[in-house]
Amino acid sequence: MLTLERINAASATEFATLVAGAYERAPWIAVGAEAARPFRSVAHLKRALVEVVRAADATEQRTLLQSARSLAEAFTQGTRGPPNAAALEEFTRLDASYRERFGFPFILAPAGPGARGLALDEALATLRRRVKSHPAFEHGEGLRQLHRQAELWLENAFGESVSAGNLIWDWAEALALHRDAGPGEPLTVTYLTAAHQACSAQLQQWMRECGFDEVGRDQVGNVVASYRGSDPAAPRLLTGSHFDTVRNAGRYDGRLGIFVPMACVRALSSAGRRLPFGIELVGFAEEEGQRYATGFLGSSALTGKFDPRWLAQQDQAGVTMGDAMRAAGLSADAAAIAAIRRDANQYLGFVEVHIEQGPVLTMLDLPLGVVTSINGSVRFLGEFTGMASHAGTTPMGQRRDAATGAAALALYLEKRASSGTDLVGTVGILEVPEGSINVIPGRCRFSLDIRATEDGQRDACVHDVEREIAAICASRQLQVSLRETTRSPASPCAPEWRERWERAVASLGLPVHRMPSGAGHDAMEIHHIMPQAMLFVRGLNSGISHNPLEAITNHDAELAVRAFTHLLEELATGQGGRA
Repeated sequence: MLTLERINAASATEFATLVAGAYERAPWIAVGAEAARPFRSVAHLKRALVEVVRAADATEQRTLLQSARSLAEAFTQGTRGPPNAAALEEFTRLDASYRERFGFPFILAPAGPGARGLALDEALATLRRRVKSHPAFEHGEGLRQLHRQAELWLENAFGESVSAGNLIWDWAEALALHRDAGPGEPLTVTYLTAAHQACSAQLQQWMRECGFDEVGRDQVGNVVASYRGSDPAAPRLLTGSHFDTVRNAGRYDGRLGIFVPMACVRALSSAGRRLPFGIELVGFAEEEGQRYATGFLGSSALTGKFDPRWLAQQDQAGVTMGDAMRAAGLSADAAAIAAIRRDANQYLGFVEVHIEQGPVLTMLDLPLGVVTSINGSVRFLGEFTGMASHAGTTPMGQRRDAATGAAALALYLEKRASSGTDLVGTVGILEVPEGSINVIPGRCRFSLDIRATEDGQRDACVHDVEREIAAICASRQLQVSLRETTRSPASPCAPEWRERWERAVASLGLPVHRMPSGAGHDAMEIHHIMPQAMLFVRGLNSGISHNPLEAITNHDAELAVRAFTHLLEELATGQGGRA
């Protein structure tokens, strides 16, 4: 079995021999990583190997891909269990098509993201999707799969335990069995449905098993668990995320931020340890705004921002929020809900672990990222109005085309948002009502979504976009209606707490990558009453989220637990002090 001491003390030649198996057909990778010694952790070694591949030129990377073992070998040799003949035939055919199109074999780590092993149907579904990908994406994804295989080889070579990551994987799979539409249907869990209440009960059971001292539900259905500190009067660390989902969701959005602290408390309880502060974990009952037109319902109750008028909102079936609460055993009493507002003086701060929901960490081959700020956003709905007229008889210079006006706006926003750091702009809706192939569009509806880490930067972009809309109307003889629908302020992460996450990531031997969050999170609500900071965990499949393809690896989950544990230990020793 390898040890860090052994590989750090080895000669350059011996080192390359010892770790050559990580990339078995490319010994140059181990040779290149030797200069990065001494390694502080296996994660540090993994990163050094990855950086050698990232630094290689395109020809070297392509040669590496071409020399890799295809997953087809495992299935055709019968090492993955009795295959379905028809599925195996399709897999073999698509594998040949993949190799012909991209020039290298289809590469997929046989152990899969959870290290549980891939069944043929799982691999086939991935191959069906990836054989249609862009060559540049497949070049990168093939390398990422080789890195995953190397990670698994190193785990075995070092006898490294990823028990916490495996536990999180199991929790995510088990919680995903509860679905509004029942087993086998897309994962959807909306506020206070039967599936939602089953998730709540399951989380409470696991929290008790982990060793939390008090576990229960509050007046809006949040699952609240506390692990007492050695001094019961000391302020608590608040953490958590949401367990409701969007429709046709993934398994980790929100839920990962509940599982990671659960795993940390489980380890503390098993060791019989109490920290100088308590830990309060909240599984927020609602964040996504799917059943009722109110997002962040669970976290807004903790900040005193729950609006009693929300109780009268109706879902698509006509059930009011108040009735749904009462049916779930909650009082739906405005005063009782107001009473669960947290007193910030009783808390150190709030930290949240979350899947990234984007491609940045994946493209950087980094498992963890430190959030700097949750972007402030503003959204608009608008409509250009011109003149619907005959597509064949109206000269180009005499048209009042609403759709081309909207297209010009979309291109302008793309250019304007690209000019700023941590600024993004999106036209997500372009719709020509009653459009016809031979009619110049007289109307075109559109949406605008503009986000930035600083409200001033966002608002400057909005100002420029509004000015461009006026110019488009003047030059194209159009009229416009524009209505702001939502505006959310940016929520910068507290510097002291962000730095704690940075030190936690660095302690693992990983580079510290700072990045904004463009999505909304419960942390941005808690931001109103106490300091907050977030840790991102890499998502697979280009970081896709709000989608069944959303995934993480058990190793990345393990690293998140270790980072959270480091943060707890730093707080316990007083190195970080109280924020």
